[in-house]
Amino acid sequence: MPDVVVNTEQAQAWNGPEGSHWAENQDRWNAVNEGFNEPLLDAAGLTPETAGDHRVLDLGCGSGQTTRLAARRAPHGHALGLDLSGPMLATARERAAHEGIANVAFAQGDAQVHPFEPGAFDAAVSRFGVMFFADPAAAFGNIGRALRPGGRLAFVCPADAALNDWVAAMASLRDTLPTDGSPGDSSGDFGRPGLPGMFSLAAPDRIQEVLTAAGFTGVDINQAQAYGTWGHGAEDAAEFLLGTGPGRHLIAQADASTRARAHRTLADHLRPHQAADANRTVRLRTTAWLVTADRPARPAHPAYPRQAS
Repeated sequence: MPDVVVNTEQAQAWNGPEGSHWAENQDRWNAVNEGFNEPLLDAAGLTPETAGDHRVLDLGCGSGQTTRLAARRAPHGHALGLDLSGPMLATARERAAHEGIANVAFAQGDAQVHPFEPGAFDAAVSRFGVMFFADPAAAFGNIGRALRPGGRLAFVCPADAALNDWVAAMASLRDTLPTDGSPGDSSGDFGRPGLPGMFSLAAPDRIQEVLTAAGFTGVDINQAQAYGTWGHGAEDAAEFLLGTGPGRHLIAQADASTRARAHRTLADHLRPHQAADANRTVRLRTTAWLVTADRPARPAHPAYPRQAS
């Protein structure tokens, strides 16, 4: 664990079963989310024409796919991936070494209080890693100070839960599994915008408020969609979904026969999303906000007053 953590609840979760699940299933989660990689890195200004020597910070980097991609786009620069999760960072380091990427490093830390060197990065990026901060304004303020004046922040975060197919899939279990959500909401709290968790930044006004309070300017928020691969065959995709954090939350409250019924119900819901290809690929739509913002450039030095002759 890092020396200083204020987001203790998330640190415990991501160094426990949730972090282990993501580390063990990194390729599956990348298949779900990798449709956002190119738009994210392009939005951060990490293009072949401009990013050769950029220093890039990847926030909530997980198992490091976006960190490695950023490092490849900045071959004469450097990419640092930061995450709370020891299990995922161990996987990130192993994969970077296997791919022979030398200009990448990973650190375990809490972005809200991590002692970044001021102005050390040209760009900061995150693929679904900035929704879990205990104090978002403080975290983004700390990130802003890590950027050079004029540096760019770019991230993707989930938009409205209703626009995400996996939430609709989990909602199909409303008559099968007990939940602690509001009446008629089988997804539980993870589907409610504004609460701490994956939908904490689902409202654009909230994003604008947080980033402005953190000192960013030029905030731009655009909707982005991508279809990710959740499994091969409806049964496989259902098993994967029930093994995620939200899925485990729901089935933990059920007995064995109810869990089996839930799996069948979820597979039936997912079957129309199953392609007719040889792998029976199940693809679901994810809707996100693609957000960019800038650290203000240094103000120009005031002109010296003209001396009287």
